[in-house]
Amino acid sequence: MTAVSAQRPGVARRVAGRILSLWIMPVALVLWEVVTRWIQAVYFPPPSTVLVRLHELWFSGSWRTFFLTDDAIGNFLPSFTRLAIGWVLGCAVGVGVGVALGRSTRLSAYVDPLVHFGRSIPPPTLVPVFLVLFQFGGSMQVATIVFGVVWPIMINAIEGARYVDRQYLDTAQVFSLSRLDRLRRVILPAAAPKIFAGLRISVSLSLILMIISELVGSTDGIGHRMLQAQGLFDIPTTWAAIVLLGLMGFLLNTTFLLVERRILAWHRGARRTD
Repeated sequence: MTAVSAQRPGVARRVAGRILSLWIMPVALVLWEVVTRWIQAVYFPPPSTVLVRLHELWFSGSWRTFFLTDDAIGNFLPSFTRLAIGWVLGCAVGVGVGVALGRSTRLSAYVDPLVHFGRSIPPPTLVPVFLVLFQFGGSMQVATIVFGVVWPIMINAIEGARYVDRQYLDTAQVFSLSRLDRLRRVILPAAAPKIFAGLRISVSLSLILMIISELVGSTDGIGHRMLQAQGLFDIPTTWAAIVLLGLMGFLLNTTFLLVERRILAWHRGARRTD
């Protein structure tokens, strides 16, 4: 009875948290609607106006195109392509270099100053450099995303690979595992929780850098469409793009969490048994 009664407050808190998360958004939207209609600010349209413009611009197409308009197809697809390519390349470089540095003390001692120097540079400040190197186009935008997302992934991969439990490595040595098997079966699984922490940060960061790069050197994409709307003082369209980016970020983060929970299910199970 004592164990059951001790579990009830935790369950009640989780249920209350779920209810609050379901109701907080409608309440926030209602407040936004009331306040903006009351103050009648030109630059802060009510959410009803923003949602109508969002639907008209991008989600009023035919069912054959999944209700996407020509404007949406012409801008969403390039943005998502750049984001995906930049994020995947950043992940590959960050995990590969990070694990190598984490497992080599000597190499890490030489490269660590460069890593910390590179991570301290704000990626938007290098956009002019990437413009000179790659000119206008997708290559410049992908380079901006890669440079921004690689650092949190690399830092977490270094930490995860550096502090692998010694017992795991000793067990691998007893079973005479090759270096490749040791990497695949011991080091990467042990470093996976840290690596996924960096990957999660990089997802939202890649979305931000995608928009920044499209504001500077692009002829299409969501950021370019937002810049056009700002130039025409089309405030509802600008806000519609902002809301769209918020929804995209939420969906990307939710999808990543679902994948992370599935891949790291063994890690949560091991922590419960400790």
